[in-house]
Amino acid sequence: MGVDVGNARVGLALSDPDGILATPLKTLKRNVNTDSDRRVLRRLLRVHEVTEVFVGWPRTMRGGSSASTGMAEDYAAGLVRELAEDGEEIPVWLVDERLTTVSAHRSLHEAGVSSRDFRAVVDQVAAVNILQQCLDALKNDQSLAGHRVRSQSAPGPEPTGPGVVPDQMGDPS
Repeated sequence: MGVDVGNARVGLALSDPDGILATPLKTLKRNVNTDSDRRVLRRLLRVHEVTEVFVGWPRTMRGGSSASTGMAEDYAAGLVRELAEDGEEIPVWLVDERLTTVSAHRSLHEAGVSSRDFRAVVDQVAAVNILQQCLDALKNDQSLAGHRVRSQSAPGPEPTGPGVVPDQMGDPS
């Protein structure tokens, strides 16, 4: 599953069972106070039998952090914590997603979607872009900049996984 975290909405995308094509799934209304969006996300992970989650990690063009970077990191860490509390072990990865929202806007504009209708789907399209980038890299045995999000109670070295390498531009914690 691909996840694009925003201030007001969270876009979700799924891949087909063969991991070839990412498609839009849903846009969740973000609720920072109750985290009800993550509760819905966890339910969707179970319903769709998701085996890995790729959360967009919006680094700056120079590879630094911003408020959006921290928001994505906090969201992914909360998801990992809640999955562990549920007794579920679904790997959650933060992956570089620079320009996916810009690309989503461009795609929607080229498809003739009016600017006022963007809100309803732009987060899903960004999630599709995040997931498709990951699927394509994995299929071509390429690495993605990013890292696996770990539970704070799990000491030890940073785990690696298929195609995701620890970020070289900053602290992965």
